[in-house]
Amino acid sequence: MVNTAQFNLPETIALLEHTPAVFNALLRGLPDTWTQQNEGADTWSAFDVIGHLIHGERTDWMARARIILENGEARRFERFDRLGHILESRGKSLEQLLDEFARHRRENLAALRALNLQSEDLARRGRHPALGVVTLSELLATWAAHDLTHLHQLSRVMAYQYRAAVGPWRAFLGVMQCAGHSSP
Repeated sequence: MVNTAQFNLPETIALLEHTPAVFNALLRGLPDTWTQQNEGADTWSAFDVIGHLIHGERTDWMARARIILENGEARRFERFDRLGHILESRGKSLEQLLDEFARHRRENLAALRALNLQSEDLARRGRHPALGVVTLSELLATWAAHDLTHLHQLSRVMAYQYRAAVGPWRAFLGVMQCAGHSSP
């Protein structure tokens, strides 16, 4: 059983390594009806989610880890542009985005490993613009949980496409009942 209060870097890296393959297996080659549709106004499609993950790989996780290690609380993190992916993804195919996500994730995990983090490093603190003081271990744990949040979101968005088609079985399908736990 996993101790939920304890952060484990190797286990976190293991999950982060698997995420691109999971998204690739789920999405590559699917018709646009599964990957380009959303749940309505101000929601994201699978395509949008992958674009958002790439944007995070480029501008969030490792950038913030470096700020913590180099500056501690003295330098506040830049605000994350949650919609920064929209222009960056324009004109690309989902397959291109999946490949780009996998490449950025490989590069970031190689950089993370190269830091050779020790327990005292994981306790180092930074300053989030909205949350205040956070630790490096909290940032890295959030990176993994963020992946899982978007996997959940993809399942929900894709199931939404069949909300009418499932008929009365909708009452038995939890994914159809979920109101969502992440906003775009």
